Amino acid sequence: MEEAKERTGTGKKRVMVAIEEHECSHYALEWTLLNLKPTISSPLLLITVQPFSPFTYVAAASYSSPPQELIQSMQEHQKQAALALLEKAKEICAKHGVDVETITEMGEPKEVICQVAEQRNIELLVMGSHARGAVERFFLGSVSNYCVHHAKCPVLVVKQDSGKKN
Repeated sequence: MEEAKERTGTGKKRVMVAIEEHECSHYALEWTLLNLKPTISSPLLLITVQPFSPFTYVAAASYSSPPQELIQSMQEHQKQAALALLEKAKEICAKHGVDVETITEMGEPKEVICQVAEQRNIELLVMGSHARGAVERFFLGSVSNYCVHHAKCPVLVVKQDSGKKN
């Protein structure tokens, strides 16, 4: 606890919430604001990471390098999607009177989230859970599971009750 006071000067923690297209991340944000707001140092950081993967599929499908216009169009679409995700998250924070800083990155989400958490000296990383089964996690991977094991800060994974969908 003394360490948190030394870092922020207030005893509050630097918190970052990972936001992605699945509703579970907005639920995790809402849960964080309802349950941890008094302990959060301002601003709350919101991160979204857009994966590179669509470009790989396009190159493989075209048997060569995809046209530059197609790549630019896809990048613009990803940028707009990221902005829309963060805009919704900022609206949720505004309803709770919480200042935010947004971060948009491209790359492998699980790795980038851990890197940014370390670079920004985050003291608590909050993520939503997709509640995937073991087989789905095996094939699709789990960003939250990776972060729990690789982030250098505590990670809170917020699971949504099946009866409480937003």
